[in-house]
Amino acid sequence: MPENLVIVENLHKSYGSVVAVDDVSLTVRRGEIFGILGPNGAGKTTTVEAIAGLRAPDRGTVRVAGLDPQADRAKTTAVVGVQLQAAELPERLRVDEALELYASFYPSPANPAELMEKLGLTKVRKSAFGNLSGGQKQRLSIALALIGNPQLAILDELTTGLDPQARRDTWELIRQVRDSGVTIILVTHFMAEAEYLCDRIAVIDAGRVIALDTPTGLIGAASSGQRISFRLTTELDDTLLTALPEVTTVSRDGARIVVEGNENLLVPLITTLAAHHHNPLDLHTEHATLDDAFLTLAPTP
Repeated sequence: MPENLVIVENLHKSYGSVVAVDDVSLTVRRGEIFGILGPNGAGKTTTVEAIAGLRAPDRGTVRVAGLDPQADRAKTTAVVGVQLQAAELPERLRVDEALELYASFYPSPANPAELMEKLGLTKVRKSAFGNLSGGQKQRLSIALALIGNPQLAILDELTTGLDPQARRDTWELIRQVRDSGVTIILVTHFMAEAEYLCDRIAVIDAGRVIALDTPTGLIGAASSGQRISFRLTTELDDTLLTALPEVTTVSRDGARIVVEGNENLLVPLITTLAAHHHNPLDLHTEHATLDDAFLTLAPTP
């Protein structure tokens, strides 16, 4: 089977005079969790809606498992499961009723009872949607996206509004879904979520893909080096450290000394301090994160 499950080429979509997606191209490989990051209004949701066949592109092409989501809508529906950002159900609809209803839409659906057991919904199967906790609603959203036995699941802002524990539990569910053989497109604005879950990430800003790489690759491209802070009980002459080729700046943050430099900073810094009888206390090293990469790639205007 082809490695790429999703192929998007030169996708363009406008709403009146507003360009939502401007020449987006990307591929999603089978078996990966592919993240889409970007600021609000960047075009993330429009892009995944075009992949799912819910939006018709003005121009460009989209293929999912070789299918055109517009021309082959029925076949695409059987291949793609979708959990949209604002998805809601009737307050009085029970969990088991929702899954049985959605299962009736597909020719070869998953077994609702087995899916509820897999996603930890069996105990609340008779509960009304309106009585579910935030985490339980998200579990149900994942179940509804999977009920058709899709090859691809699109999850849009899945953990928005969840408490930290419920968010972590949802992350583990997403990994389990991927491990079961389902490819996932994850739209999120949580950097930690993308860094923890995604194999590759496309950063979209103003309707364009401005970067596409692994989380490590994005962080490495944005990294300017290393930041080390510590306290000393002895007086330090800053020139002792600024003379090191690995050091770019030395500054003070209250009682802490902050040294910035390249990725090889730590060893020469510690060696120099020890050679001059300085004993660093409460030493912290900081490396670039996906937050840093995102702010570098898509800075706030």
